[in-house]
Amino acid sequence: MAFTGGDILKIICAVVLPPLGVFFERGCGADLLINILLTVLGYIPGIIHALYIILKY
Repeated sequence: MAFTGGDILKIICAVVLPPLGVFFERGCGADLLINILLTVLGYIPGIIHALYIILKY
């Protein structure tokens, strides 16, 4: 699977601000709300979830 420039940008956004990376990938929906909750509860779980969402889709 090849990464495009947009994918790399989303991954960088996911590390800096996880909900932003999820928003760019999936828009405003359940995945974004879950990621916001995980980021509030702990920064690392938010990053893991964001990377999972970006790499899955």
